[in-house]
Amino acid sequence: MNILYDEILSRQDPAQVEGLSHFFKTGKGEYGEGDKFLGIKVPVIREAVKKCWKNTSLEDLKTCVSSEYHEMRLAALLTLVQIFKNAKEKGLQQSCIGFYLANTQYVNNWDLVDLSCYELLGSWLLDKDRTLLYDLARNGKTIWEQRIGMVSTMQFLRHGQLDDTYKIAEIFLEKPQPLHDLLQKAVGWLLREAGKRDEQRLKDWLSIRYKTMPRIMLRYAIEKFQEDERKFYLKK
Repeated sequence: MNILYDEILSRQDPAQVEGLSHFFKTGKGEYGEGDKFLGIKVPVIREAVKKCWKNTSLEDLKTCVSSEYHEMRLAALLTLVQIFKNAKEKGLQQSCIGFYLANTQYVNNWDLVDLSCYELLGSWLLDKDRTLLYDLARNGKTIWEQRIGMVSTMQFLRHGQLDDTYKIAEIFLEKPQPLHDLLQKAVGWLLREAGKRDEQRLKDWLSIRYKTMPRIMLRYAIEKFQEDERKFYLKK
């Protein structure tokens, strides 16, 4: 019996399907093309995860994370985060990370990435070599794997470690342009978060790069600057 799977199915709401499908861009040629929804919003999914995670195994999660339904995949990832956070042994944490990396093909929308990667990979790598994130950012097979490489650095920022965010941002500046909007937004968002910790460092970094940065990335990065400063960067 897979209690998480059954619990999520029990909470489906057909009235919400159309709105979620539109929000996550499932139309032809859009980034979420073909994804299917049960009509369950994130707070409801979190309720289900809170109820079920203690009695859900990694084997159960295999069924959930590979589901055709977006909310089922999200529930699996949020459950994985809970198992990881509450693991009393490093071995179980390592198994969670192995599971995540083996199933990145199912982490295939921006919310699935953003609600899982820094809680898992970012936390795991706080005291470890971080080459993995550089490899994902540079060579990820999908924009989602590349986004994982960037967004995972959020956990480092929360611990006052800014270097990797800037170094991985450089990887995206070196990629052939135009860069996908969702990658531009991720990089700009993380730069903005780095700037909250050390605004002068962000300004110094931007001073030699902003003229060639993709515009969406730049807009996100400078979002917290004073209006006159934002106008200066965007005008140039």
